[in-house]
Amino acid sequence: MKNNTPRRGGFMARNRAGHPTACHPPYKTSVKRSPQAALLSYPSSLSEESGPVFGPDVLGPLDNDMITNFAAPGEMAIGPRIVVHGRVTDESGRGVPRTLLELWQANAGGRYRHKKEGYLAPLDPNFGGCGRCLTDEDGQYEFRTILPGPYPWPNGVNDWRPAHIHFSVFGSSFAQRLITQMYFEGDPLIWRCPIIGTIADKSAAERLIAPLDMKRTIPMDARAYKFDIVLRGRRQSYFENRREGL
Repeated sequence: MKNNTPRRGGFMARNRAGHPTACHPPYKTSVKRSPQAALLSYPSSLSEESGPVFGPDVLGPLDNDMITNFAAPGEMAIGPRIVVHGRVTDESGRGVPRTLLELWQANAGGRYRHKKEGYLAPLDPNFGGCGRCLTDEDGQYEFRTILPGPYPWPNGVNDWRPAHIHFSVFGSSFAQRLITQMYFEGDPLIWRCPIIGTIADKSAAERLIAPLDMKRTIPMDARAYKFDIVLRGRRQSYFENRREGL
C-alpha cells in the first residue's frame, strides 16, 4: 500500500522579534534560563511537518468539562463558572481541525493541585485543574471550567500572578506545537506581572487577554470568554517564556 499524501510546504517562519524576551531581569528565573549563545534556525523537516494525529478515542466524555471531570458523583467544582471558547488557526487564518488542546489552571483560590505547590490556599476536592478537547472541522473548541484565582509567587517581595489558564496546542504537526497562557479582560494584575513584561510589544501581550463574550454566556450559569489561537506567522499567539517553542 502506497502513501500518496503529498509533502507539505514549509511553514512560515516564526517572528522572533515579537516573542517574549528570553532574559528579562524583573522575571528573575529568566536570567539563568535564557540562552547564552546566539539562536540558530533550521528549515523544518518532514517529521516536523507531519503528525501527530489525534482522534476522539483519546478523549473521555467529561474531558472538556473541568467543573465536573474530577468531582465526586453529584458534586461540582467551587468558583465562578465560565465557558472558554475560541478558534485555532494556522498562519493563513485557516481553522486547524482535530488538534488536541490541553488546559491546566489553579482553582478558584489560586492553588494548583501538585505536590510542590507553595501557596497555602485551600484545595478544592472536586477540582482537578486540567482538561482537554479536540477542535472541530473549523478549528473551534470549547471548555467549561471555573475562573482561576490569582496567586503570589516568590519572584519579588510582593509579586502576584494574574488569573490565567495554561494552554498546550499540538497543531497539525510538531512544527506548530504551542504552549501559552490566557488572561482575563479587566484583570489589574496583568500589567504588573513580570512575565507579561517579557513581551515588549503591548499589542502582542493584549492578544493573550480573552475578552468577555456576553453572546456565549449561559444565563444563570456561566460567563464566557473568547480566546483565539494562531499557531504560526506574524500574528501568532505568544509562547510561554520561549522564543521558538517546542
